[in-house]
Parts: sequence; C-alpha cells; structure tokens
Amino acid sequence: MAKPSKTGLARVIDATGYSFQGLKAQWQYEAAFRQEVCLFLLALPLALYFGETGLERALLIFVVGLVVIVETINSAMEAVVDRVGDEYHELSGRAKDMGSAAVFLALVLAGSVWLLVLVPKYMV
Repeated sequence: MAKPSKTGLARVIDATGYSFQGLKAQWQYEAAFRQEVCLFLLALPLALYFGETGLERALLIFVVGLVVIVETINSAMEAVVDRVGDEYHELSGRAKDMGSAAVFLALVLAGSVWLLVLVPKYMV
C-alpha cells in the first residue's frame, strides 16, 4: 500500500525543504559543486556586463547554470552508486564515468557558448 503523502501547499513546502537539504549536503561534501557554484557567481556579473542583449545575457547565464544542474544530478547518481556498495563493479564504474562525462560536456558547452558570443565582439 502506498504511503499517504501531503498535497497542495504542504507538499510544495516539504519539497522545497528537501531541495535545500540536498543543496546543503552537496555544498558540504562535493568540492566540484562548490567550484562550479563559484564559477557561476563569477560568470553572472560578467554575463550581465558583456552580454549586449537580454538573450545573450540569458544564454551566458543559462549555460553556466546548466553546469551546476548537471553536477547536481551527477552527485546524486554517485551517491546512489556508492550506497549500493564499496566493491568495484563494472556497471557502477560506467555509471560514474557517464555522470562525469555529462558534467564535462556541460562545461564544454558553456565554454563554447561563451566563446561564440564574446569572441566575435572583441576580436580586433
């Protein structure tokens, strides 16, 4: 039988609390997350300054925010894999490698977008 759950505003409030618990844990235990949040905080004012249109600013901010989101998913997946067991398993290693690859691809995407938006403006 399914566990009864809250509905409406109570569910939203609980879900928000769980989200903040996750962010707090990620900040506490994941160095990559802390680095990427710092990158985001650095990129935010730079995007507002260098972006000429609202769309450019939004795009520059979005791609760096996407890195933080992908890192969060990767960290969650790694936590689940680590919970299953400490011994090496090929599928566990593959899952962790794929999560890392997703973060890498998000970083490449962010770097590419920043270059494509900014380099043509500031090339001599």
